[in-house]
Amino acid sequence: EDVPSQTFDNKDYFCGKETFPVYESVFTEEGETIRKIAIEIEKPPQIEIHVWTIKKGILRHFYVEKVSKREFEELPYFKLITRTTLSQWKIFSEGEAQISQMCESRVCRTELEDLVKVLYLEKSEKGHC
Repeated sequence: EDVPSQTFDNKDYFCGKETFPVYESVFTEEGETIRKIAIEIEKPPQIEIHVWTIKKGILRHFYVEKVSKREFEELPYFKLITRTTLSQWKIFSEGEAQISQMCESRVCRTELEDLVKVLYLEKSEKGHC
């Protein structure tokens, strides 16, 4: 017998929660590394881009910008890195606020890397949530 395939309107789900695509862009100019982490949100349809400017391992500047999907598609360098849930994105955003204060005066390479890892969803070993 054919088992009907489950469709979720082309959306991926993790443990019953909807997931959203996360993109990253990293490039260096004039001795500074500019790292951007972006999430595509459907309601309202927009892309939220978190921009970090890092110089010699110190977070020099941090801000968030929101753009339309069409504007985002015209931006260079972005690649899809994972999908995440809104609850994980909230943890990421809160951690980012703490790190931005903490890292104004000291090197924070590992903290920033660990923060990005929060966005990656890990499937439980037994395959259930």
